[in-house]
Amino acid sequence: MQRSVPRQPLRFSTQTLLLQLAVVLLVVLLSAAVHAWLTYDRVGSDAENQALTLARTVASDPEVRAEVLAISDQPGTPPAEDLLAGPLQVSAEAARTRTGALFVVITDETGIRLAHPDPQRLGEKVSTDPSEALSGQEVTTRNTGTLGPSAGAKVPVYAPGTSTVVGEVSVGYSMETVAQSVARDIGPVALTAAGALLAGVLGSFLLRRRLQRLTLGLEPEEISTLVHDQVAVLQGVDDGVIGVSADGRVSVFNAAAQRLLGLPDLSGSRWEDAPVPEQLKSVTRPGNGASGPAAGTGGSNQDALELVAGGRVLVANARKALHRREDLGWVIMLRDRTELQELTRQLDAVGTMSTALRAQRHEFANQLHTLAGFLGIGQHQEARDYLAGLAATGPLKFPVDQAELLQDPYLQAFVGAKGVEADERGVALRIGPETLVRGQVTEAQDVTTVLGNLIDNAVNAAVAGSSTDRWVELEVLDEPGDDGGTLHVVVADSGDGLAEGADTEGVFAEGFTTAAGPVRAGGGQGFGLALARQLARRRGGDVKVLERGTRGGPGAVFMASLPHTTAGNPAAKITGTAGKDDNG
Repeated sequence: MQRSVPRQPLRFSTQTLLLQLAVVLLVVLLSAAVHAWLTYDRVGSDAENQALTLARTVASDPEVRAEVLAISDQPGTPPAEDLLAGPLQVSAEAARTRTGALFVVITDETGIRLAHPDPQRLGEKVSTDPSEALSGQEVTTRNTGTLGPSAGAKVPVYAPGTSTVVGEVSVGYSMETVAQSVARDIGPVALTAAGALLAGVLGSFLLRRRLQRLTLGLEPEEISTLVHDQVAVLQGVDDGVIGVSADGRVSVFNAAAQRLLGLPDLSGSRWEDAPVPEQLKSVTRPGNGASGPAAGTGGSNQDALELVAGGRVLVANARKALHRREDLGWVIMLRDRTELQELTRQLDAVGTMSTALRAQRHEFANQLHTLAGFLGIGQHQEARDYLAGLAATGPLKFPVDQAELLQDPYLQAFVGAKGVEADERGVALRIGPETLVRGQVTEAQDVTTVLGNLIDNAVNAAVAGSSTDRWVELEVLDEPGDDGGTLHVVVADSGDGLAEGADTEGVFAEGFTTAAGPVRAGGGQGFGLALARQLARRRGGDVKVLERGTRGGPGAVFMASLPHTTAGNPAAKITGTAGKDDNG
């Protein structure tokens, strides 16, 4: 048994075309019908008026009035032969022939025909009601008589010199003639209707093509599905999505893009005027890095572009969007790498601390072996002295001078790890004498980002500097506050300082490093200072250059202020003060 193939529904554009054609055809037919009816009614009214004029003319003829009066005064009605040869029949036929009327009928006061185009009807009662005309009224009529349908008029005939009605005159024009006249007039109407229908068909086809271009050939159901999918995808992903149409306007700006850039929805605004970083705009400009055979087909991406916005390190990718051969604009993807960089930095610190601990565990094991040797040979006093020396230096010591000035455990561990990293690169990390931290760090992530970037930047500058004595000095001071203390950080290095003529604000631009000058943004460098400043300013603080430095050292000095990052710790404050007094 052969299965029937289900019929495919008509496309929306085809349905629209057929509907428009039906509407245009209906309008044309209605317009033609109304025009034909109005023409028919107008021509019929003209025939009635013409009939009324002719009836008045015949009824006012003195000979007709006198002859009708004479016949009315006679008893009975003259024979048809006499009426046929009489003056009324001659006058009526002459008027009918002259005007082309269907009939001109004259009756007496009882409605008996005294003149009629058909001689056999003479002496008979008229087929239509003559009472209104015989009562002295002029009327126009459209009815069907013995000669067929007609439009006519009835006019009373008065006796000469009196107002006595002695008969009536009926004049009619054939409605068939009226219809023929309308038929002749309907030709231009039909041509006009055909022209209107043709114009409607052409307009429908043009509208169909435009709909197909606007909808990219998609059906309404497909468009609805795409809209739902777009909303679900764009609002459900963590990546920022920005769509720029071919005419340079922002068509998509999802919630993630608003969050990452710290901006409201920019949909509908011009892309070149949008308040986004200039580096982001550059990815959609000619010569943005797309090259090769795929450059013109939307198949190539620009190299990942890193930028700092809203206190975050973002990676942007741009792709040209095409549908068949139509240019739809650009799609820009934004990904947040801030947390990844933070995790990477923390893992590096943990790895460095682990390496340091392994080294010191090895040293500690050697010290235990030495102690065991003293005890084994009975040198108890030497063992006591050796233990006293170990107790004075502590079981764990990072290569950071004056690290004991940092009272906060988090700062001690973090700066100690940085000290190990710096020591491996031949740079001595030391704590300045003005350091005093009495509270505890509460915003570890922001402090890690700012402090770590400043130290890394200073170590890089010291390594790249011309001085053989490579060092980085860190001073940290906390300032108590009602809603959280402010951490002040000053970092100096032995590098060559900022280049001569360099702008102190330019070092905070994305892609700048004090170690080697400007670098490519996608290279993973040149974002530390920019990110540190944005994070500090987001908290109400700042990062600035205190001193530019000189060639041969000392190098540049940076200062950062981080409000609301510490909390008071009275016990630590007392302990720290006592310790300073004891050492003093």
